[in-house]
Amino acid sequence: MEANMTTAHRISRDSLLTLEAYARARPAMRAEVMEQKKLRRVFLGEHLLLIFENELMIRYHIQEMLRVEKMFEEDAIRHELETYAPLVPDGSNFKVTLQVEYAEETERHLMLGLLRGVENRVWVRVDGFDPVFAIADEDLERETEEKTSAVHFLRFELNPAMVAAVRAGAALSAGVDHPHYEASTEPLPEAVRASLAADLA
Repeated sequence: MEANMTTAHRISRDSLLTLEAYARARPAMRAEVMEQKKLRRVFLGEHLLLIFENELMIRYHIQEMLRVEKMFEEDAIRHELETYAPLVPDGSNFKVTLQVEYAEETERHLMLGLLRGVENRVWVRVDGFDPVFAIADEDLERETEEKTSAVHFLRFELNPAMVAAVRAGAALSAGVDHPHYEASTEPLPEAVRASLAADLA
């Protein structure tokens, strides 16, 4: 993943709370994250879920990892930052966790084989523009010769005209165009659109 985040969106080592301070802040932070997640989870059909990440959600995830693992050492803390901070939108893009969800194991195994390459066929479209297809898994390859992964990390890079249009209120839609799976949501609900627009500088 690229890490060229603007200062406004950056999660730095100095901005992380100590374990003690986080214990005090955690209930309010968790409640806010849960509210935001409601607006940032987009289902494409029954089996593909897009989670549009933002600074608060990634910050919460990092703080939770530090809390659960009781991390005090600088190297471990910096490793968490280097792993997850690049998932914060940079101001001209959306950063998305894609989850492929099939509850039944046999069907999941079959579909992960059929859906190889699905991560490259997910798109976001700003009203009036062509779809923007995902740039997938920039940190490491998550697909094998036999199957795709159940989790992928996607980046949707918007040009300046698209960014301006979204900020001015243009509708957003999302979808997937794969030989074995097609679905879309057009347009996204206004509350979801507004939440995603906040990612754009």
